[in-house]
Amino acid sequence: MPIATPEVYNEMLDRAKAGKFAYPAINVTSSQTLHAALRGFAEAESDGIVQISTGGAEFLGGQYSKDMVTGAVALAEFAHIVAEKYPVNIALHTDHCPKDKLDGYVRPLLALSKKRVDAGLTPLFQSHMWDGSAETLADNLAIAQELLEQARAAKIILEVEITPTGGEEDGVSHEINDELYTTVDDAIRTAEALGLGEKGRYLLAASFGNVHGVYKPGNVVLRPELLKELNDGVAAKFGKASPFDFVFHGGSGSTEQEIQTALENGVVKMNLDTDTQYAFTRPVAGHMFANYDGVLKVDGEVGNKKAYDPRTWGKLAEASMAARVVEATQNLRSAGNKIK
Repeated sequence: MPIATPEVYNEMLDRAKAGKFAYPAINVTSSQTLHAALRGFAEAESDGIVQISTGGAEFLGGQYSKDMVTGAVALAEFAHIVAEKYPVNIALHTDHCPKDKLDGYVRPLLALSKKRVDAGLTPLFQSHMWDGSAETLADNLAIAQELLEQARAAKIILEVEITPTGGEEDGVSHEINDELYTTVDDAIRTAEALGLGEKGRYLLAASFGNVHGVYKPGNVVLRPELLKELNDGVAAKFGKASPFDFVFHGGSGSTEQEIQTALENGVVKMNLDTDTQYAFTRPVAGHMFANYDGVLKVDGEVGNKKAYDPRTWGKLAEASMAARVVEATQNLRSAGNKIK
């Protein structure tokens, strides 16, 4: 199937919310990891989301120029072609973009998609994330209002992060402390500024103790039940039941119970990066260690071309990462739930 149209993406999110399941949002940094994600979704018979962070886009842009827009556009165009060979719907998304990178990443991509839409085409990406968690909530929401208007004009969904996610990703870091929990007041102020759909659809990355990366048990205290409090608090004020489409950040390493509670309380998208990075790299490391005399020209020997051929270890990496994506769809209940 082709990359999801705006209409299909909205249907995907609506089905997830109604069915209390969520889509894994898999970060990719290459054509290889893209194929691994697509393969995992296809094998699980799950629609899904593929996303590119600012660091991933910079990497994709090449180390000579490190241009984020070039990298993101190149992989998105590639995805629009190869995704047609996979029998699932895939939405393309850009992950965490802080204020100092908006002009070099999200704003140019929004403008590009607006031109495509004006020409009768679909947008290049289906959603973009604005990460204003390092700003005051007032400044965060002011920028979100501007971006939401532009996103709506380009038939794109905006994702906003209103309070911090702990840990570090692509140079943006927050301490692990009590500030990692969104309050009902934060949620009400968000609804007042961005509306509840009438100004454009948005996904809400609310914080309930989320932390990027994987930490040993006890270091991170997740409270996914907080999402119900946020929905209920906003519903009581505005009269709209279950008003938010929530995003679960820092999903790697979460327990099954934490994930299930999050799904019951309105999560429709869960980001996965750390676990899939490891799944991709682990078989490569195993291959290198097991075949060190073949991948290296030890003591002047010639090595073994079949051992160091990137296709040899690349196939192992793709299969391993795809399997981790399948596992994620099962945990999030999206497996077998693709749009027919």
